[in-house]
Parts: sequence; structure tokens; C-alpha cells
Amino acid sequence: MLVRDAMSTVVLTIGPTHTLRQAAGLMAARRVGAAVVLDTAAEGMGILTERDILTSVGTGEDPDLETAGAHTTGDVVFASPSWTLEEAAEAMSRGGFRHLIVLDGEGPVGIVSVRDIIRCWAPVRRHRTTLVG
Repeated sequence: MLVRDAMSTVVLTIGPTHTLRQAAGLMAARRVGAAVVLDTAAEGMGILTERDILTSVGTGEDPDLETAGAHTTGDVVFASPSWTLEEAAEAMSRGGFRHLIVLDGEGPVGIVSVRDIIRCWAPVRRHRTTLVG
């Protein structure tokens, strides 16, 4: 199975000046665990994850003052839609992260997470009814 088959095509894109509270609100509303941070001034792309927000808040930083840009992972590993799920899982394992931005051409077309991969690999659980007779 390929990344394109597992990835979420809901890509939340925010700017580096969004506060962590704003980012968390947008992520919660869209039910995603990561946002792509586009910095047009620096012509770069990074990722802000729920873990980044949790780490900031957990260390006592104010989510209304801290910005996405200050907590963005800039050294991002990107996936291709044509990667296998094994390649994506290996990249995540090697890098110690749970999300990959999927690029096709210049822009993000999706995000694949560990949860997406598990959903594809795990057998479908079916409710079985046992008849007693």
C-alpha cells in the first residue's frame, strides 16, 4: 500500500505568527494532529504538531504569546505519495516523529501519520455473534 492510499488530504496550513492557542484551536476544529507552517518570508515549510504545543505548555510557556514559528520543526522529512507505507514508517521510526508532510510537486497534498499507517495495517475487527443453541 502507498502513502497516497493512507494519507489524510486535510492539510491545515498556518502562518508562523499564529499563536499556539490559535493553532491548537484550528487543529482541534479540523481534528488533525499537525499543521503545516508556511513562512512566505523565509520561503520555508515546517510542521507544528500536538506534541510541540504540549511541550510548550508543559514547560509553562503562554500559548497566547508563543507563536507557531517559534515551535515549528523546520528540519522536515517529506514523503512522496508514491512511497510505500513501509518507507514512511521507516522514516518516522528513524527520525522519531509521528507525521510526514506529503509533497507532490511544490506543495503539500497530504499528511500521513502513524495512526494512518496503523489503520491500514491493522486487520479490520468485526463483531461476531455467537449463537448458543
